[in-house]
Amino acid sequence: MRQIIYIFITLGVLLSCTSCSNKQYQLLFEKRNLISDSTATKGAVITEYYKIKPQDILQIRNLQNIKYIVDETPVTVASSTVTSSAGQTYQVQEDGSVALPVIGHVPVAGLTRVEAERRVEDIYRKNLLKDPIIELKIVNLKVTILGEIKAQGNYTLTKDKTTLIELIGEAGGLTDKANEKNVKIIRGSEKDSHVTEIDLGNLSSINDPNAILRSGDIIYISQNKRAARNDNLQSISVIGQPVLLLFNTILIILTLVRR
Repeated sequence: MRQIIYIFITLGVLLSCTSCSNKQYQLLFEKRNLISDSTATKGAVITEYYKIKPQDILQIRNLQNIKYIVDETPVTVASSTVTSSAGQTYQVQEDGSVALPVIGHVPVAGLTRVEAERRVEDIYRKNLLKDPIIELKIVNLKVTILGEIKAQGNYTLTKDKTTLIELIGEAGGLTDKANEKNVKIIRGSEKDSHVTEIDLGNLSSINDPNAILRSGDIIYISQNKRAARNDNLQSISVIGQPVLLLFNTILIILTLVRR
């Protein structure tokens, strides 16, 4: 009899732990004490364009000739990787420069995408090409979206000042369980991170400069109260059914033993 009771208790504890483990992912983003809330800090608003850094990947092409950045077969350089007609990619080196065909190293660190685009275009115009039209993109900027979204994952920021609404649209929209009134944008480093809470039902909140995404942002969309309540009830049901089954089994065994 003691063994039966021990098995009953053990299974109950295991089932409870399993239910808790399913909630860890959601609870990770609910612990506000780990991250300060930026909505209470006006200084957290960031509206500047992204500035190029070492190790960034730049995609550059001359729109006058979509095959190459120059009007002839480009010189092979160690930092470049050839891609189709979308252009070639070049990595910004530790000294802040990017090595480009013919014109050599061009300092770009600290510049915005548009500023770097103009600098490269000006250098090619002065030294090699007639009226070049240079297109420059930063292709390694990514954000992560998790939670109640139809397509979770990492997304590339393909344009300057991509908004939260644009990213949600790209990810297929919110699920039926989403809490659209409390979308969290988590940004910053481990030592200096903060959260912006966006209410998608509030137009002024949607237009908040903090809703403009930055590389490295994590967007988390939690469940609404109804969905959370249903999940809790389902968890209780999942735990309760085997517990009741075990309890009934014990009662049957006790009844048979007494006979």
